[in-house]
Amino acid sequence: MDFQLTDDQRALRAGMRELLERRFPRTRLRAAVDGDTERSAELDRALWRELGAAGLFALRVPESAGGVGLGLPEAVLAFEEAGRALLPGPLVATELAAGLSAALAAGAVQGETVVTALDEEGARAPVEHLASADAVLALGSTAVELIPAAEVARAAEPMRSVDPATPLHRTAPTRTRQDQAGPGRSGIAARLRREAALLTAAQQLGSASRTVELAVDHAKRRTQFGRPIGAFQAVQHLCAQMLVRAESSRSVVYAAAVTEDPGDIAAAKLLADEAAVHNARDCLQVHGGMGFTWEADVHLHLKRAWVRAGQWQCAAAAEEELAAGLVSTVETCL
Repeated sequence: MDFQLTDDQRALRAGMRELLERRFPRTRLRAAVDGDTERSAELDRALWRELGAAGLFALRVPESAGGVGLGLPEAVLAFEEAGRALLPGPLVATELAAGLSAALAAGAVQGETVVTALDEEGARAPVEHLASADAVLALGSTAVELIPAAEVARAAEPMRSVDPATPLHRTAPTRTRQDQAGPGRSGIAARLRREAALLTAAQQLGSASRTVELAVDHAKRRTQFGRPIGAFQAVQHLCAQMLVRAESSRSVVYAAAVTEDPGDIAAAKLLADEAAVHNARDCLQVHGGMGFTWEADVHLHLKRAWVRAGQWQCAAAAEEELAAGLVSTVETCL
């Protein structure tokens, strides 16, 4: 099986990076996190609409429904670039909702509707960007339901978020209508969770790759004892380990996008979470004391990685999925 990107996929990734560099450069990122808490929590609706116009939320929507008609591998490439830029907002939930509901598709595809998500398999699971959302995609054990955000917000409480650009609310269970999940719909919730985990892994991959770039760039420019710190073996080893983590997770994330196998997706989320968190930490180490300052961007990657690592499929859940797959394989062979 050939996992090399096609020319069209490379063009998609380059176009997404160009769009984000133009519409969400570092100055916009810093403005989003350096302002007061309320303004930092607000989504930029104009940017959201431009993302919709660029096709971010419509990549997997059929052309007959106004979408682009591509697949999960292309969505992974686009979300990798979003993670690299630390683009805020409930990107994953809006993308899932655009392909789920014909009634909501037009608004989500065009970026007019902001959809966040509530995973009801977790007790009082946090919901991101609830105050900016129009709807909530509630996933029960089998049922899937779209609920007005205002309805969910009435029973929600703000909670502290380590990431200044990702406001969180703690919500009460919405009691999705499990018994009305008719024929053929019982597997939708599981499929959406897998897709959400993979798209989140893609964002983590983008962040892990970006921190490699930040560390190497700093190691080239920062001098000590009359030479760049990148000339020192200890710094070289840190950067090399960061690159290995990022590229290892890239191969697994890309493969999972093709196979869509639950075990492959669990491995992708597990490795991408580890790469994003550990690479951000090592990037801080390469930057030294200045890496811990608010003015440096490194801590923003670490904080976002922490938040994403707890979303959809956490490490324990991914490990359980992989263990179950191994047990099943052994039983089959016996």
